[in-house]
Amino acid sequence: MNQTKIISRILFYICSVLSAGYLITALYALLCLATGFSVTSYSNGQFLHINYPFTQQPFLNIEDNYPYIIFSFLLVLIPYGIFFWLSAKVFRVFFQPKLFTKDHILQLKRFYLFNIFFPLPLVIIASFFVEVENIIWGLVFIHFMLGIFCLFLANIFKQGLHLQNEQDLII
Repeated sequence: MNQTKIISRILFYICSVLSAGYLITALYALLCLATGFSVTSYSNGQFLHINYPFTQQPFLNIEDNYPYIIFSFLLVLIPYGIFFWLSAKVFRVFFQPKLFTKDHILQLKRFYLFNIFFPLPLVIIASFFVEVENIIWGLVFIHFMLGIFCLFLANIFKQGLHLQNEQDLII
């Protein structure tokens, strides 16, 4: 169990950093696109550079059309920020002193609900506005399978909590 705690703690920190990175990048991009701060156009206005703050060094390169900006850029950054945030919370469960709690089951439930029900509608909506590559459908399937696996894990945790509560009553 000590190995699990070490690995889950490392993955918790990695996912926390990734989540913060995605969400801060999305927030910065939204701020820049809304205000025009640190944005430069290139290739006859077809593309935009979102520059590093207070520099002319490109940070992000995006197409300069609104369906693309919304459905291929922001709708990737924000959900993956949420995904890594939820992943970090799941990994946090595995290095806590008490494993089977209602709060931990809730964290697993949030993670599996997000992965089962969020990616497919998001990609379907985006497909009306931008071309969705085949690999994206594979990612939707992977998220679905990850959600199903976490659903099973949440049910195992529910059973563990039930057994733990029964054992507490006997003692």
